[in-house]
Amino acid sequence: MDRNHALVGSAAFLVIAPGTVAGLVPWLITKWRVGEGASSGYSIAGAILIVLSLALLIECFVRFAVRGLGTPAPLAPTNKLVVTGAYARVRNPMYVAVLGLIFGQALWFACAALIAYGISIAFAFTLFVIYREEPRLRRAFPDEYEAYFANVPRWLPRLTPWKP
Repeated sequence: MDRNHALVGSAAFLVIAPGTVAGLVPWLITKWRVGEGASSGYSIAGAILIVLSLALLIECFVRFAVRGLGTPAPLAPTNKLVVTGAYARVRNPMYVAVLGLIFGQALWFACAALIAYGISIAFAFTLFVIYREEPRLRRAFPDEYEAYFANVPRWLPRLTPWKP
C-alpha cells in the first residue's frame, strides 16, 4: 500500500473505530452534558487528558500510515512493524489513547457511567490484544515482534524509548 492510500485508510478507520468507541458512545451516555457535582479541577484534568490522548491517537495513526505503510484496520494492516514514536515506549498506544479519551470525558462530564464504560472497554481491549492482535503480530513479524515484545510493555509506558 502506498503512503497516500494508507493515510486515507487510516483517517477513515480513525473516524469509524475510535470515533465510535471514544466519541459516539460517550456522547450517547452523557449527551456531553456536565453532571451534577462536577468540579472545575476535574473538568480541567479531563480536558488535559482528552487533548493529550487525542494528540497521541492522531500521531499513532499517522505513524502507521507513514512508517508502516498500512492502517490500524485489520483489513489493511501495516507492511512493517511500527516500533518508533510512542510505540518505542508502549506496545499499544492507540488503545491507551482511546482509554484516555474515555476517562478524560468521564472527568470532564463527572460521569460515573463513563468510568464503568471505560473499564469495560479496557477489559475488551486486553482480551483482543492478548488473543487476537499479539498472535497475529507474532505470525506476521516473527523475529522482530519477539524482540519488541520482550522489551516494550503492553500498557504502561517505558520511561526511555526502546531502541531496536
